[in-house]
Amino acid sequence: MKYLTAVATLSALLSLSASATAQDSSRTTPMAPELPAPIPAAKDVPYPGTVSLWIDATDVEHGIYRVTEEFPVAAGTGKITLIQPGWLPGNHSETGPYAMLADIHFYADGKEIPWARDTVAVNAFHLELPEGAKAVTAKFVHTSPVRSSEGRITMTQEMLNLQWEKMSLYPAGYYVRGITVKPTVKVPEGWTVYTALDGKSRQGDTVSWTATDYERLVDSPIFAGEHAKRWDLGHDVYMDVVADEPELLAIAPKHMETYRNLVDEALHTFGARHFDHYDFLLALTDRMGGIGLEHHRSSENQYEPKSWIDWDEMDWDHNVIPHEFVHSWNGKYRRPADLWTPDYQQPMQNTLLWVYEGQTQFWGYVLAARSGVQKKDTVLGMFANAVAKYAEGTPGRGWRSVEDTTAAPQLARRRPLPYNSLTRSEDYYVEGALTWLEADQIIRKGTGGKKGLDDFAKAFFGLRDGDWGELTYDFDEVVSTLNSVYAYDWADFLRTRLYKPNQPAPMNGMKMAGYNLVWKEQPNPYSKGIADSRKTLDLTYSLGFSLDNGGNVTSTLWDGAGYNAGIVNGVTIVAVNGRAYTKSVIKDAITAAKAPESKPIALLVKRGDRYETVSIDYHDGLRWPWLESTTPGKMNGFDRLLAPKRN
Repeated sequence: MKYLTAVATLSALLSLSASATAQDSSRTTPMAPELPAPIPAAKDVPYPGTVSLWIDATDVEHGIYRVTEEFPVAAGTGKITLIQPGWLPGNHSETGPYAMLADIHFYADGKEIPWARDTVAVNAFHLELPEGAKAVTAKFVHTSPVRSSEGRITMTQEMLNLQWEKMSLYPAGYYVRGITVKPTVKVPEGWTVYTALDGKSRQGDTVSWTATDYERLVDSPIFAGEHAKRWDLGHDVYMDVVADEPELLAIAPKHMETYRNLVDEALHTFGARHFDHYDFLLALTDRMGGIGLEHHRSSENQYEPKSWIDWDEMDWDHNVIPHEFVHSWNGKYRRPADLWTPDYQQPMQNTLLWVYEGQTQFWGYVLAARSGVQKKDTVLGMFANAVAKYAEGTPGRGWRSVEDTTAAPQLARRRPLPYNSLTRSEDYYVEGALTWLEADQIIRKGTGGKKGLDDFAKAFFGLRDGDWGELTYDFDEVVSTLNSVYAYDWADFLRTRLYKPNQPAPMNGMKMAGYNLVWKEQPNPYSKGIADSRKTLDLTYSLGFSLDNGGNVTSTLWDGAGYNAGIVNGVTIVAVNGRAYTKSVIKDAITAAKAPESKPIALLVKRGDRYETVSIDYHDGLRWPWLESTTPGKMNGFDRLLAPKRN
């Protein structure tokens, strides 16, 4: 009986198959096309000869960089593939500005030859060379943005920020450290040029440097400008600054001294250095795009124009320099093994960014306070905002781990998201920093205050003094180094805090260090500095949204009071309780709503071409996060962590 049933079932299936085949015969069903051959993988062999790279950066009126690049080719070379870098160091994702290269021409020994763009790797150019060709010359322009909507502006009429990888090509098939390049740049008349490159020579406004490998070239950007000045910070470290106007360079000597303190504090903390010399490249501008990007022997930094001459008011703006300086040790020298790549075509893997960026964020905060680059109260405000964000401002922690946010650079490319508090973004920075604060306090408690994360820093980042190559690591080495400082189940600690979603808010480290999160009706010094400078109003922890100077909603807290009333990004607050919107009016309304039996707050809002009145039934007043010492008048663990350590 079972046999007959099986036969019947098989017969039915065959019948259905035949029917389906008959039906499919009336459909056109293409097969997958064959993909082009992959780009040649990088090999650790030297490229034959020295590449010549010449860039004319004088057209500041149009924001154009004109490039001529010559590649020697070995005898018998029949074809070559040239690549524009795609996976850019420090960006943690494929962000090469491919579309900005234009007017592209290639020549073999002076005669123009055709080229073909790869149909998959669109940043690669395939060239068939004529027999006997000795050199290939590429000529093109890099059309840098002239409006912020087109991308980051890198050239103004007063300054430029030249990043080699955005306006050069390299031959496929080689580790970039094996490609030797001789760079030359022409700048506008009289401009000063700063970079970490060696062997500078200048004839008029044309500047050249000693030939170097392409990896080091890409890691050595240029800042140049009409108004410029350099300071010696000691230890072969320099502050190189360009500004919109010359008066913006007038920093008080006592404030410049804080940067010298920063260098001393960092060298004391890490116990070694991994550069022969170092340049802070800083632009004081609001005309060129903002930047904070790490390099081994330099960093690209931008401050608001008056950040030096209005030092106290702009204290909130000073942290980028300590952060990027730490990266010379953490990220450039010590680098996650899956983030190191031999060229700029192999994808990066970001699984350990909670070390690379998270611990850099931690030390950026700490060294800013230790050195005086930022006031302690400002740094406390930064930590307060961090703790509050994960205590109340990130419901996305319920579904997404910190480690999973290391994919954010590839997923979002730092584009704005509609509900960032739910989707989460690059939280490996700040939640990573709070996790490292807890690790510091666990070590201090376990050793009776004799050791802390400073000891981990020396053991992990302070290896091989004077080595400025790259020393990679993995999760297990992080754990073993922590255990060498203080024995603990660090693997479970890190995997629980960072790899599992829906964990308790990362407040334990702050509590162990002697501070609690409290709420006040006025912003902390860091939040106030940002709000005053940018003319914004952050009501995240009261009405659940933030506003720009015109009353436009710029962010909305998922499931917050505003969200539940229908407030979304892009809505404009027109009136509050029948009065025309101003910051004072909405703040007064929030405060008045605390009164017993008060009515909901009525907002007239504009969304597109529609107006409507929404009610927010909120009565807890204005709320901004602060940190408050649990040992007032007495130094505690966090106070000691932020105190200067240099001799």
